[in-house]
Amino acid sequence: MSTKTRQVIWGGKIMGVEMRAAGAREAAQKAIRAEAEAWSVRMEGYGGPAQPSPTIGRSLNGGLGWLEVECHRCKTRASLPLDAIRRPRDTPLWKLEASLKCRSCRKGRHAPPVHMIRLTETREITPYKWVHPDEDR
Repeated sequence: MSTKTRQVIWGGKIMGVEMRAAGAREAAQKAIRAEAEAWSVRMEGYGGPAQPSPTIGRSLNGGLGWLEVECHRCKTRASLPLDAIRRPRDTPLWKLEASLKCRSCRKGRHAPPVHMIRLTETREITPYKWVHPDEDR
């Protein structure tokens, strides 16, 4: 067998393996996304952190990079970017709820807890826009 023939055979095998790997990655991403969306539905239904939950890294890999939360006291809602949370990527999402606090109704050192609502692909809630009191609205 000539060198050129071997190159064609191996080139075809490599291309086939790369195509199967791309298909497997796509299927895995769909499965991760379905798992994260199912967890979001359970969260909305139960009103609390459903377990087991996907990890931060799995949610980001599935394309759901925002966590929507609501304050218990003032009912303010916010969308938090998961990639900005300073925790290891293998941390389950339900473990974050205890450390999330409301900034809007903080008084001194006490800040009321928030509860998680769902995961979203994009920011659902726009951030608070500060307007100076002297400016026209």
